[in-house]
Amino acid sequence: MGFSLYPAIDLKGGQVVRLKRGEMDQATIYADDPAAQARSFIEAGFSWVHMVDLDGAFAGKPANAAAVRAIIAAVPGAKLQLGGGIRTMATAEAWLDAGVSRIILGSAAVKDPDFARAACRAFPGRVALGIDARDGMVATEGWAETSDVSATDLARRFEDSGAAAVIYTDIARDGMLSGVNVAATAALARAVRLPVIASGGVAGVEDITALRAEGAGIEGAILGRALYDGRIEPRIALAAAA
Repeated sequence: MGFSLYPAIDLKGGQVVRLKRGEMDQATIYADDPAAQARSFIEAGFSWVHMVDLDGAFAGKPANAAAVRAIIAAVPGAKLQLGGGIRTMATAEAWLDAGVSRIILGSAAVKDPDFARAACRAFPGRVALGIDARDGMVATEGWAETSDVSATDLARRFEDSGAAAVIYTDIARDGMLSGVNVAATAALARAVRLPVIASGGVAGVEDITALRAEGAGIEGAILGRALYDGRIEPRIALAAAA
């Protein structure tokens, strides 16, 4: 597997925002046309777009469906992954049928593991697990709650499920431009057989280089605030990833 970059489109009230440490009241609005934002990422050379329905993550059901559908229509043929508010098989199937390449199950993996496992089996290679950790422990409900399950233990429970990957976020660093937690991401990648995608805190190209240097197991990184703030230039980031 190569190393992929996933520019992030976080959706709140139909707009593209970035949060700091997942705090909904710490939202910075970056664009009010999510479809145009997605198109610009694909035109810049990215092959994936990472979408999060933030309102949906809190509501437990899709809340920015119109924006997601607009993105799907705007970038035909692009690879899209979507998380936030996917808690039923019907919702999972609807998004995969609508043109989403891969769905991300976050809270559901902790709160409803039977559903999460069933979805992984029903759609092999098209379900990623979003594991968001605070001090190594999994957080749920849009990060509002911290569970008593460790990130590693949760990932291990899904090793034989058909899951495509684990998207690992260190909440303390998310949106803070403080550098990705390479050590924790690499430790998780060594501990489980699933590919790991790093998320949270990517501040510059050096983070991409450091993740790549860890070798097999880490197969991508999600780019957020650094991309929107111009700290990462798409062409240079893609060259570092390649």
